[in-house]
Amino acid sequence: MTNRVVLIGHPVAHSFSAAMQQAAFDALEIDARYELWDRRQIDLAEAIAQLRGEEFLGANVTIPHKEHVVPMMDRLTDDAQATGAVNVISREGKKLVGHNTDVTGFKVALDKIVGRQKMPRQAVVLGAGGAARAVVSALIGEGFQRVVIFNRHLHRAEALVRYFGKSAAHMDLRAMPWHESVLEAEVSKTKVLVNATAVGMAAGETPIPAELLPPDIFVLDLIYNPPVTQLIKDATAARDAVIGGEPMLLQQGARAFELWTGKPAPIEVMQAELDRAREHGLLQVEIDMGPAGDSASAPSA
Repeated sequence: MTNRVVLIGHPVAHSFSAAMQQAAFDALEIDARYELWDRRQIDLAEAIAQLRGEEFLGANVTIPHKEHVVPMMDRLTDDAQATGAVNVISREGKKLVGHNTDVTGFKVALDKIVGRQKMPRQAVVLGAGGAARAVVSALIGEGFQRVVIFNRHLHRAEALVRYFGKSAAHMDLRAMPWHESVLEAEVSKTKVLVNATAVGMAAGETPIPAELLPPDIFVLDLIYNPPVTQLIKDATAARDAVIGGEPMLLQQGARAFELWTGKPAPIEVMQAELDRAREHGLLQVEIDMGPAGDSASAPSA
């Protein structure tokens, strides 16, 4: 019986995960097929129920369902519980376990961009969806002292702040309205800017005007398709250090592979397949993600 792993989201056509994970399965001669399931929220419960079948190793979860699947799990790991979001599902018998490998993936990306410099202590996060939850959890764990969250719907950002209330008691974690003047003021005094929205997947689209980007900050755009977003172009022009979503995609994907198979992930194979996908260019989909900073989060699968 061929095992199955699926990516559940809406949309999913942008994803590099299928190519990356299939290459990993094939390299280790694992009889498994990775599938893309485009499912709206109304169909989500039925999709999750299917995962209890014996042929399934598990699933990835991407925009906009990372928070929606949480109550559908039988058990949550510590990272999933801490963030209130699930991006990987594994099976224990017929029970479903929700994981969040985005936290580890983001920490790797953050360490990579900062390098040997001292880790900053202030950050601005754009978005309040599942990816933003992983980012905030990682920043708290890294000892950041001030993190400001912007979202078009302020109540979403405020809910995120409340969720992390206890773990962030030692720091200044706050939500602010997405007004250009407020955003400009906060970005001007931060050291790390993270785009955790899906704004930028469409050509020429950016969550923040180029003129608001100060020089010499670290800019992390969690979008990986396209690999070079308008935000990354603008930040590079502003002389900022930049990194896209691919390192986070690779690291969270490697951890997911290990959870599904119990085997070490063939990182080199997965990276090579990402390079191939990037060079050949999976078609970028033109999608209506809603206003910048809405609840849709950046993809991580």
